[in-house]
Amino acid sequence: MFRTFITIVLMTVSTLLLAGDTVDRPRIGLVLGGGGAKGAAEVGVLKVLEERGIRPDYIAGTSIGAIVGGLYACGYSASQIEDLFRTQSWLSLIGNRNDDLRRSILDEVDGVTYIFGFPIGGKTKEPGVDESALGVLNGRRITHLLDSLTKKYDGIESFDRLPIPFRCVAVDILTQEEVLMDSCEIELAMRASMSIPGAFRPIKWKGKTLVDGGMMNNLPVDVARQMGADVVIAVDLDQGEHSDDRFSLKETFGIGGILDWLVSRPDWKKNKANREDADVYINPQLAEYGVTSFGAESIDTMIARGERAARKALDNWQGGTKER
Repeated sequence: MFRTFITIVLMTVSTLLLAGDTVDRPRIGLVLGGGGAKGAAEVGVLKVLEERGIRPDYIAGTSIGAIVGGLYACGYSASQIEDLFRTQSWLSLIGNRNDDLRRSILDEVDGVTYIFGFPIGGKTKEPGVDESALGVLNGRRITHLLDSLTKKYDGIESFDRLPIPFRCVAVDILTQEEVLMDSCEIELAMRASMSIPGAFRPIKWKGKTLVDGGMMNNLPVDVARQMGADVVIAVDLDQGEHSDDRFSLKETFGIGGILDWLVSRPDWKKNKANREDADVYINPQLAEYGVTSFGAESIDTMIARGERAARKALDNWQGGTKER
């Protein structure tokens, strides 16, 4: 009986969504968190939302969530984004690997030194990239891929003009302040949000030096609320709870601490508040997977777990909104 009730609620929401903006209805925000390859689970969530006829009015994303969310906001379907996950060689894309040189131990092309096709030296000019900043990779190949996928919307004055309004979270590494990107070339925003410090060179935008948004806000439920969402569906790729006192200078900047900081994220208090503020909280079980788990079998499993977690969370949702 309860599942029947929930199904009726979801069908009613779906009908209102299809009826257009003239209907007075709750606005739905979709929040996609960061987590590297674990973003495949977010594709599984999108598939379930589509199955149930739930179309978000707003999307906010961080890191891989900004890539998945940005593409979805541009009009790509869940199945199209799934194909992208399955067909791309992500580690080669992220590492700027030159596949023609993958069998060469050491080579140099146009002033860039390669080991087994991976660039390790030299600089290449890339629009928006701060080439003077610390970072092993400039993200050229993945930026070009994202550019080819979003070129239709080059030059739009605001991300509000996309098929689904979109916000991308980044961080100004110089001021350590959260930055919401809402207007620029879309691929530049997505590239900025995934710029793990030390791994990817930052992006320059409006006088700011931008890196991975997960450093400050890895699950931007608050951003979706600011956009106007009444109901927020949040997909959290983080695994396990974090206590507010876990972050410390000694732990973060000690041996190995910086790596934990970059992967696990320090702002537990804000992340905890955002988790609690989500109306539908989806947390797929991905503990055995990491940010580089781009293997075909791993992708299959993570998509399936995203679907399973989404169905469970939606079935358990009471149909209400958070009191604030």
